[in-house]
Amino acid sequence: MEQKTIILTRKIQLLIDCDDMEQRKAYYQQINDWQWNSFLAANIVMTNLYLQDRVKDIIYFTEEIKVKLADYTKDEAGILNTSRMNTTYRTLSSHFLGKIPSAIFSAINNQLASVYGTERSAYWKGEKSLRNYRRNIPMPFVGSLLKLTNDSIGRDYRFKLFQIPFKTYLGKDRSDKKVLLQRALVGNIKVCTSALQLDKGKLYLLIAFEMEKEDHPLKDYVIAEVSLAIEHPLVVSFGKENFQIGNKEEFLYRRLAIQAARHRIQRGSTYNRSGKGRKRKLCSLEDYNKKEKNYVDSRLHLYSRRLIDLCIKNQAGTLLLVNQSQKEEIAKEDGFLLRNWSYYGLKDKIKYKAAKAGIMIIEE
Repeated sequence: MEQKTIILTRKIQLLIDCDDMEQRKAYYQQINDWQWNSFLAANIVMTNLYLQDRVKDIIYFTEEIKVKLADYTKDEAGILNTSRMNTTYRTLSSHFLGKIPSAIFSAINNQLASVYGTERSAYWKGEKSLRNYRRNIPMPFVGSLLKLTNDSIGRDYRFKLFQIPFKTYLGKDRSDKKVLLQRALVGNIKVCTSALQLDKGKLYLLIAFEMEKEDHPLKDYVIAEVSLAIEHPLVVSFGKENFQIGNKEEFLYRRLAIQAARHRIQRGSTYNRSGKGRKRKLCSLEDYNKKEKNYVDSRLHLYSRRLIDLCIKNQAGTLLLVNQSQKEEIAKEDGFLLRNWSYYGLKDKIKYKAAKAGIMIIEE
């Protein structure tokens, strides 16, 4: 049965809503400690889940060990004294109770159990290595803990989470973040499991909204054939009609121009004025790294948005990515294409926007 809802995740910068400087520092330190312990907890859970799966296959154990991973009170062959989901929860509880809010390590346990179940067969076949989580891991929590309120100006939003007061910082944001937050505030859409993240000194809320898919009069038998090409990022066909979205001069040449400027700055960075060491010398270089990333991201969003708008206009309920697998294999062998043509990023944005509009994706 086709799902009628979609999960949208938005990254929103947060500020600690506290005027006392010392208290604010204490809050940031507490969040930093939580993130460190969440990083440890996530890797412990993945290790335990993998070990539980493989213990019965280790040939040098006695035969008594090669039994089921189940609660022995419910299954005679079981070797666990509780349910399998509860084993990792109890492990986290014994290590991190009092160090992280229980809502966080409980959400970590649930999320990672789901992830492991999805990727389990790939681990067994040796097609995928076990996940290793980084120190800036998001700290998940259930959406029901998030109680939004408007601030006095009505521009940003406030909430209290684990006894810490937060305030959103939307700035000059022109996306749909404010609209989604307002809809969540009045109860029009549901907030699902979200997360806090401390990354490079800044605090973010990764908030997930569950909302109904857009309702468009689409016809499943109307197929839009899409080709990702070099001359034009997207070439769309509806029967005998063809549309081209973007062009090589706009996307590739401008990206190469940004890269050339970055290389010039990199060569000249040796002679930049120092003062704070490496960071100051490479400050302008970091700016150009962001310029390229932001330019590519904005172009891909624009191309994918125009593609979905064309599909809606032509009532196409099915989107066919023509010869996409073959093109990705070619790109892997061509370093220039792999570095500059962003096949994967464009495909991901198309899939996300198509799911939101209720359009089915088929990839050749």
